[in-house]
Amino acid sequence: MSLLDLIAAADERGLAAAAVACLERCLPQPAQGPGPDPLRPLWAACAEPRLWPARLAEARAALDTLADPGAPAARVRDVLAAAPAERAGEGLRVWADACSVLALEVHLGHDTTAPAAPDPVARCRAGDPSGAGPLLAGEAARQTAILEMLAAMDEDAPATAGLRQIRDVSTEGRRILRAASARRGRVRS
Repeated sequence: MSLLDLIAAADERGLAAAAVACLERCLPQPAQGPGPDPLRPLWAACAEPRLWPARLAEARAALDTLADPGAPAARVRDVLAAAPAERAGEGLRVWADACSVLALEVHLGHDTTAPAAPDPVARCRAGDPSGAGPLLAGEAARQTAILEMLAAMDEDAPATAGLRQIRDVSTEGRRILRAASARRGRVRS
């Protein structure tokens, strides 16, 4: 299934977790120390909808305190500002879709290979990564894998089931983007 199909079919927990994972991969690797990850509060709210409004406010406040957020973090801040106040409804699906697009665009911006096909983000979302650079294609595959993992979770499983695994996949994607960004910076120097 394409990313578009997976997002259209995802339940609310899946939409929330996939969206937070996408945003997390757009941010620089967190610094060590207290409260290093501004999106951390949202992970608990992916499992528990009643926590969403308070945790969303915490994440917004934490993101606002980043000293030098950079362009991707500023875009994450804008998308987070548009997040629905409740973790429910069509607004959540629209927001998750916007998070997916943002993550793909950020990865496209860090690819050292120019895309060989027009509108590579749209192509990747439709399930055709041909002509996309390795970072963009990898991000599309990562989003697909996360949404498929979320869809495969048993409805009777605890709400937190699988979220740790999703975070691990997302964290690995974040490391890959950070390494590619650092490598690109060295090449430009």
